[in-house]
Amino acid sequence: MYVITGLGNPTLKYSKTRHNVGFDTIDVLAKKYGIKVKKKQFKALTGEGFIGGEKVILVKPMTYMNNSGESVSEIVKYYKIDPDMELIIISDDLNLDVGVLRIRAKGSAGGHNGLKSIIKCVGTESFDRVRIGVGKVPAGTDVITHVLTRFSRADRAIVKESFEVAADAIVSIISDGIDKTMSKYNGPIEQIRNN
Repeated sequence: MYVITGLGNPTLKYSKTRHNVGFDTIDVLAKKYGIKVKKKQFKALTGEGFIGGEKVILVKPMTYMNNSGESVSEIVKYYKIDPDMELIIISDDLNLDVGVLRIRAKGSAGGHNGLKSIIKCVGTESFDRVRIGVGKVPAGTDVITHVLTRFSRADRAIVKESFEVAADAIVSIISDGIDKTMSKYNGPIEQIRNN
């Protein structure tokens, strides 16, 4: 079983902001596989279904980004999953341009407070992660303002495609494993699509 968690902030105020690309990718997966992410439990909205023949739980933590680990750790403990093998986290990445994905099997939080919270609460940094580029912080703008703003119309079109490719990458992690997925799905989405 896989727990697939998209990071973001609850309420319409944060909808479609850079920080909520994890939620947006969960929405793509939910639609594609007919999974309703509406059950309120573990400080999250969850939905159960199957992807690639494997049982999955799609998760949107409702704790706000900086406390995402509270929700994820409750789910990991309840279902007794191995986070090193059965946890996939989707998050935004300020160090990547819009339209670029980075798939990793483990690593530090890289300054991302949601990942930092998960690492602290779950007790490992060896979980699979799908990071979606949201663009670097412009000069004269602080990080918080940047991640809580929405994309330009042009960037929104590109990032929507990123959600689709990220969803495909998650299916690949489940079906083919993280190593094959990293070799196929790291980089600009147009390059990934052409491979």
